[in-house]
Amino acid sequence: MTGLFLALAGCGAIGTPVIVAERTAVGEVEIVAMTANSIAAANASTYQPRTLPAIFARTTGTAGSTTGFGALPEPPVAEERRPTGLSTRIPPQIDPGPYRLGAGDIITLATPESANTVEALTGLLAAQSRRLGYTIQDDGSISIPDIGRINLGGMTLQEAESEIFSAMVDQDMVPNFSLEVSEFNSKRVTVGGAVQSAAILPITVSPLRLAEALTAAGGIDTEDLDYASIRLYRDGTMYQIPLETYLKTPSIQRLILTDGDSIYVDTEYELDRAQAFFQQQITVNSLRQQARANAISQLNSEIGIRRAELDEARANYAQRIQLDAVERDYVYIAGEVGQQSRFTLPFERKASLADALFSEGGGVPNASGNIGEVYVLRGTGDGKGIRAWHLNAYNAANLVLATRFELRPNDVVFVSEKPLTALSRVMGEVAASVRLLGI
Repeated sequence: MTGLFLALAGCGAIGTPVIVAERTAVGEVEIVAMTANSIAAANASTYQPRTLPAIFARTTGTAGSTTGFGALPEPPVAEERRPTGLSTRIPPQIDPGPYRLGAGDIITLATPESANTVEALTGLLAAQSRRLGYTIQDDGSISIPDIGRINLGGMTLQEAESEIFSAMVDQDMVPNFSLEVSEFNSKRVTVGGAVQSAAILPITVSPLRLAEALTAAGGIDTEDLDYASIRLYRDGTMYQIPLETYLKTPSIQRLILTDGDSIYVDTEYELDRAQAFFQQQITVNSLRQQARANAISQLNSEIGIRRAELDEARANYAQRIQLDAVERDYVYIAGEVGQQSRFTLPFERKASLADALFSEGGGVPNASGNIGEVYVLRGTGDGKGIRAWHLNAYNAANLVLATRFELRPNDVVFVSEKPLTALSRVMGEVAASVRLLGI
């Protein structure tokens, strides 16, 4: 009987896998105790989890433009029914500040005329100067011979003089000149309606006031003071000043206008045009509602198609994963575990030893697994050996280390068997051999 046991042991039939620090076929095996410090070193190795395809980050959204009903008809000018009283909506006061040059303004640069000796001595050119006009271009610049382009757009006259002065000094020229605006074209106010003559008025260095603008248009031409009003459109907002209020209020007459203001003196209330306007507004609103419904329907159809495309692409990718046709990273679980298996490292995050051991591995069986002999086998960086990270979890507190230890592709998780389990298996093999030999 003893001879048979030694024979079985000698032929390896009862041998069980163990982790030993020695030289093996894959190089030297180094065993490192798993501690907080050693885990930090193990986790320091470079590894980026695989990412999911972009289709998993996309949403159907509302990309793409939807078409509605098309262009809607332009409504006529809004006409008011003759009211019982006109409301007053006065625009806020503004501070125009100093005039700033803009595209279209023409500035005049005056420099002294050169004179010969006789003219200079007789003083014939004492009051003469050369005056040249320059139009500010769309980019805000002017071009002066012998100096070049100078950007003056948005500058005050004082700032423009300083800019030209510096440019002349840079060109070694005597900066003896004067500057003025000969034509103001960049800022304008329009006046129309019940005035003598519709006009487009420039804004100059002096603020343009409401009374001055109406006077420049020839004054208000109406006898209906009860229902006449001055309407001022500014930045998309309409302000209304009843004519009676305007005539009685000096502060309103002194309102400062700004670039883009449009003044319209309104005195007529044609009921047939008002009726046509409201009827067309009803039609326009109906068309807009129909256009919105068409647009929403088209948008829903587009979103449905895009959602179906995304679902199909994701389903195809999931099927490829099931067929193992997608390259993945794996960890291998062996030894005394609930289920020896291949653990797939997840997308877009790192997995821990605990993830692999207690999910795919099925944990460590109490009856056979040696919780004090848990190893993670990983090749060394030079490829000449194996480093075995050893977790001794007889103290259950050490299991926390398993949740911190990050796995890398091709790691091998190995759990040794208990000594009594190994002995029991040896005795089982011996008993089987005895029965086989009929002893």
